[in-house]
Amino acid sequence: MPTSVIAIERQSGCGALVSGVDLASAGPREVDLMRKALFDHGVLFFRDQTLTQAQHIALAEQFAPIDINRFFPADADYPQIAKVEKTQEQTSNIGGGWHTDHSYDAEPAMGSILVARQLPDKGGDTLFADMYGAFDSLDDALKARLKTMRAVHSTAQVFGAAGAYAGTDQQALSGSRDLPETIHPVIIRHPGSGKPVLYVNPAFTTRFEGMTREESLPLLQQLFVAAIDPARVTTFKWKPGSVAIWDNRASWHFAKNDYHGQYRLMHRITMSGCALEAA
Repeated sequence: MPTSVIAIERQSGCGALVSGVDLASAGPREVDLMRKALFDHGVLFFRDQTLTQAQHIALAEQFAPIDINRFFPADADYPQIAKVEKTQEQTSNIGGGWHTDHSYDAEPAMGSILVARQLPDKGGDTLFADMYGAFDSLDDALKARLKTMRAVHSTAQVFGAAGAYAGTDQQALSGSRDLPETIHPVIIRHPGSGKPVLYVNPAFTTRFEGMTREESLPLLQQLFVAAIDPARVTTFKWKPGSVAIWDNRASWHFAKNDYHGQYRLMHRITMSGCALEAA
């Protein structure tokens, strides 16, 4: 399909709606255009797609090598695909808090492609927040201070024995002994767009380098509040055929858990990224 038919419509808050492309047959020219749009907008939303699992994998591989998440259960036939699943019996969902994936890795994942497979009758929306906008909203003095700081990221408070999934009915995600920590700049220069972006998140950022968690929390909380200002948040309502591609370096996301008693299955492929540099 020629790239000229692709339309990219910026959404209020965060992200862009893309139309005029069939993701199942997208080639290098379409992927290059979408990659640039992804780096500019942080999230891309698509409707009325028909991606098989094999096509999902082929699309992701055009963006970047696949990064298999070591914590999520995988599809039985396609191990590159992680299952984001909540059964009728479960009360806890996956991703039910503000976060950005893989910030605990030395080379955090670039992003993910999430495909709706089975949806509840209502509910199950995903919220996305713009981290370019979060940085831009800070005053100049705070921006200058943050550019000299680094932060510690860890899996422990999510996937560890005492983490967020402990004691829930998502036990497949709990109790890991693989609890790496890594350090990244608080303000990174986005590897694709070159723009400065706020790079901390509530799920995996535990403290600032050289400070205790208690010393870090007041400033972290200030940044977290700025990041989810309603002016910089978009709610994506999933429908059959919906796909979202997000950039972990430029956005946060939050999966709403408001569909108890109904089944929801999403397929996620995570794409590899690179080491992050300070802005």
